[in-house]
Amino acid sequence: MKPDTVLITGCSSGIGRATARAFLDEDWIVYATARNPADIETLGEAGCELATLDVTDQGDVERVVDRIVDEEGKLDCLVNNAGYAQFGPTEDVPTEVLDRQFEVNVNGPHRLTRAVLPHMREQESGTIVNVSSVAGRIAFPGSGAYCGSKFALEAMTDALRNEVSEYGIDAVLVEPGPVETQFTDRADDQLDELERSGAYESLYSLFEDSEALGGGGPGAISPARVAEDILDAASSTKPPARYPSGTVAQIAVLGRFLPDVVQDSIWRFLKRLV
Repeated sequence: MKPDTVLITGCSSGIGRATARAFLDEDWIVYATARNPADIETLGEAGCELATLDVTDQGDVERVVDRIVDEEGKLDCLVNNAGYAQFGPTEDVPTEVLDRQFEVNVNGPHRLTRAVLPHMREQESGTIVNVSSVAGRIAFPGSGAYCGSKFALEAMTDALRNEVSEYGIDAVLVEPGPVETQFTDRADDQLDELERSGAYESLYSLFEDSEALGGGGPGAISPARVAEDILDAASSTKPPARYPSGTVAQIAVLGRFLPDVVQDSIWRFLKRLV
């Protein structure tokens, strides 16, 4: 039988790169994509098929999906991994910046999902894995834009899961906690671009600690650990709806069940510590 085929977005580093290698190790045909093909040359040398893909470009999306179907005759799994974090207090985040956050983190996966579903329905099988975050289950101050985009991705995936189940297609969420990646580098850059109102300096002080942005510190897991969950979701005949990746994620998602007054008290306590 022909090996299974996977399309992965955002493979230039971190989780995307580790996921491409994990699928390769299991003998999948891997189409690794990134906005800049130079960033994924080593994955090509390792055996991946490479493609330039900007998830905000509908032409790119259609071209890459059509290429895979033409070359392989099928597409067994889509991993929507590309994304970034826009942090900052709600008042300080301009609407156009919020639009950009949703364009990548929500509209991007939506474009890819719409492009692959006709092919998966025709073959009556397939898995769509959306890489979310613990921030898709519980919001924290100074993260309204990012958490909002992940909350939206979670809702879209929950709806999708029941829409496509009758066609033999699975829709799964992978929800990492802090991960040892360069995730914080871009988050820091996005934060620095904001024009501060001056009203939320305690929050900015918190974000100046890179560990607060989830790029390291106690409980951070490797990108390879997240890739294990993504591969498991793609390989399982009946994957669970959600994979909280890592101990921090497994504990943190329970926070959504706390009463709002308790959650608010926790944030006030943390603010006093800054």
